[in-house]
Amino acid sequence: MKRSDFLAFAFGVMMLAGPAAADNYPSRPIRLIVPYPAGGSTDIMARALQEPMAKILGQPLIIDNRGGAAGTTGANEAARADADGYTLLFANNGPISIAPLLQKGVDFDPLKSFAPVSLVSKAPLVLVANEKVPVSDVAGLIAYAKAQSKPMLYATAGPGSLGHLSTERFLNQAGLQMVHVPYRGQAPTTLAIFTSEVDILLTTTSDTLNEHIRSGKVRLIGVSSPGTSSVAPGAAPIGNVLKGYSVETWFGLLAPAGTPPQIIDKLNAAISATLAAPQLRDRFLGYGVEATASTPAELSAIIAAEIPSWRRVIEERNVKTE
Repeated sequence: MKRSDFLAFAFGVMMLAGPAAADNYPSRPIRLIVPYPAGGSTDIMARALQEPMAKILGQPLIIDNRGGAAGTTGANEAARADADGYTLLFANNGPISIAPLLQKGVDFDPLKSFAPVSLVSKAPLVLVANEKVPVSDVAGLIAYAKAQSKPMLYATAGPGSLGHLSTERFLNQAGLQMVHVPYRGQAPTTLAIFTSEVDILLTTTSDTLNEHIRSGKVRLIGVSSPGTSSVAPGAAPIGNVLKGYSVETWFGLLAPAGTPPQIIDKLNAAISATLAAPQLRDRFLGYGVEATASTPAELSAIIAAEIPSWRRVIEERNVKTE
């Protein structure tokens, strides 16, 4: 057989095998990379999806925790995986939209290396102050901060985190300067605001933080979503005072680029059916997030829109990770 004939034959076999493989998908367990250590909020949500999605797809979902480098270690691995639907990534804004703008050693392109499948959940950030800050809303906080003789202190879960960039965006729009006090993770920031080590904190909610708010030891000032949120009942949107201010953390499912559309569609349908269950939706609210499915195109549009938005914040506020 001539080389040209062989290549033509091989290509024909690939074209026939591709649709057949997609039609039989999945025929073996699916690996779901979680780019954070076990026990965190992303991992907990991923594990909540395991059983219901396995029932729908007919194959188990195996969680593979690949933490490190602000989530980019796991994202790098997922981007390099075969585009056959058997390796997926459960990620959020951090490793996909923010870390590539700040971290070294990122080998993937967030817009080209993945095929978005669906959103899984969304959550706003809550703006809180310690009990010694005598304000109850965003307008009052801005006025109080401007009246102080020295800058106030704000906590984050680390340089370059979503909370860090979101606070810098808030300060930029409000015309404020505050001193950044970075901690290692969310738990220490919650303790810092509770003990009044810092003045304000913009973060995702948690059971512990909610307890402090209910006790009055921490003041709930506002929420970062465009409108009111069931995750933070009674909190007014920051955007009511700072026009256009809106930040939400999203969690979603992505596959390596080149994954067949038929497989993406099957996974999207499985996610939609899973998230429609009232019991799971209530469970997610308990985690401080709202179960939210989407089309692949909608998740792709979210990623494409927020990358330049975060790039502007990083450049305008000179955000560094070191």
